Amino acid sequence: MLAIGGGVVALAIVGIVLGIVLSRGGGSSLSGVQSVGSLTDALPGAADVQSQFKGIPQNGLTLGSPTAPVTLVEYIDLQCPFCQQFETQVMPNILTKYVKTGKVKVEARPLAFIGPADSIRGRNAMLAAAAQDRAFNFAQILYYNQGTENTGWLDDSMISQAAASIPGLQVHVLLAARSSGSISDQAKGFDEQATADKVTGTPTLYVGKSGKKGKLVPLTGATDQKTLVDALDTALSS
Repeated sequence: MLAIGGGVVALAIVGIVLGIVLSRGGGSSLSGVQSVGSLTDALPGAADVQSQFKGIPQNGLTLGSPTAPVTLVEYIDLQCPFCQQFETQVMPNILTKYVKTGKVKVEARPLAFIGPADSIRGRNAMLAAAAQDRAFNFAQILYYNQGTENTGWLDDSMISQAAASIPGLQVHVLLAARSSGSISDQAKGFDEQATADKVTGTPTLYVGKSGKKGKLVPLTGATDQKTLVDALDTALSS
């Protein structure tokens, strides 16, 4: 009873602090991080990311029209250099041709594949961003600012800066949510899905009719756009 009571009090205090922080709008707050994201003093590439995803529906970890006939599932790691190449060189074209036109929706399944520290922090933060329907913005900003894997680059400071570079995102809500039980459960679920799909590296892609199990896309390299386009066109025509 004492433990439960103490937990309630602690939660109440956290709620009060967050309420005060969020009521300040976009100004400076705890640890010098602004409470609401904006493009003011944002990380490099933030404006391009905002433009790239403008007008595309986001619902959690799904990007695109919910009625899109084809689904692209992507297993990714936010500190994976191959994912960085794929997301910055291939996906912008896929978004323009297939996602913005309502033909394809994207389901992201973030993994902690590369390392136990940076990858976990990045994944948890992306899942927290998904709760505000800005997971893809968050991931793309980190790809544009990616450091060398397993060097500690994806620390709390980088996560805070990335979150603060997304207009409208409630930064301290994201930071507080990263350690929640819901985030842990989602992360565990993606690990189990990756095992079931025999994922051995990132990015790993599956394409198929929405609502059905997709087929593995055998990319020959991180920037192999042709193989992905062929898979999308085949799924759309079947």
